[in-house]
Amino acid sequence: MPVWLHTLIWILAIYIVISVLLYYLQDQFLFKPEKLPKDFLFEYENQKVDEYNLETKDGATINGLHFKTTNPKGVVLYLKGNSKSIRGWGKFAVDFTRNQYDVIMVDYRGFGKSTGKRSQEAIKRDLQFVYNKIKDRVPEEYIILYGRSLGSGFATKLASMNTPKMLILDAPYYSLLSVTNRYMPFMPLSILLRYPMPTHKWLKYVKCPIHIIHGTDDKLIPFKSSLKLAEIQPEKTQLYPILGGGHKNMNTFAAYHKTLTRIIQERTVDIDLSTTSIGVKHSYK
Repeated sequence: MPVWLHTLIWILAIYIVISVLLYYLQDQFLFKPEKLPKDFLFEYENQKVDEYNLETKDGATINGLHFKTTNPKGVVLYLKGNSKSIRGWGKFAVDFTRNQYDVIMVDYRGFGKSTGKRSQEAIKRDLQFVYNKIKDRVPEEYIILYGRSLGSGFATKLASMNTPKMLILDAPYYSLLSVTNRYMPFMPLSILLRYPMPTHKWLKYVKCPIHIIHGTDDKLIPFKSSLKLAEIQPEKTQLYPILGGGHKNMNTFAAYHKTLTRIIQERTVDIDLSTTSIGVKHSYK
């Protein structure tokens, strides 16, 4: 056998092995869940919060928190990123409760106390189930969908299927396929990726106002992804660049809190930064 053919066979074999491993192990690359014991107690300083569990049709349990405020103007369904659990993410509820909005946060399957086999379709069904529960109690014109990083795609999908008051995307991706292609351009990810998350396709069907917040120094999900998303429905979309903001430190910028407050209040107001999450350290470790 010629040397070149022998080398080619080895390269092809390695390529196939990497492809198979990527297909079956991608959950471990995409998700960094923190599991919590069933008896774990959620406690937050100066926050009133109730815990709940929802049982899905396929027998999974979706664990969530309801942060409450006095005389709420509405409710924010906060869809978090791909790491940890709502134990840590709950610290960011203050940015909405201080604006007189209740906050609902849930853990995706396999995160925190939530159970069930995880897939893109299963998570979409779970979140629609949660949205329906909220909608049974709160008219949609008082519901805000907020998606952070990974959650931005799911929030967009929900907004495309429903009619909330507004959609707020924080550090959104054009699609997860486009993000992963940056790191493995040589792999057939369009075939292998089980979580393509085509935010750009879902955004076409969103009927409510769209607000996009993105740090200009985001190394994980580049700012240009938001520029492309903003062009899909420019008549409905407003883009807010946070100069110097990265992927994990947006809440440390006063501009972020001023922008978020202006979006939620639908007007420019002075804010007391000491009442926000500006001092919270956001770590994925």
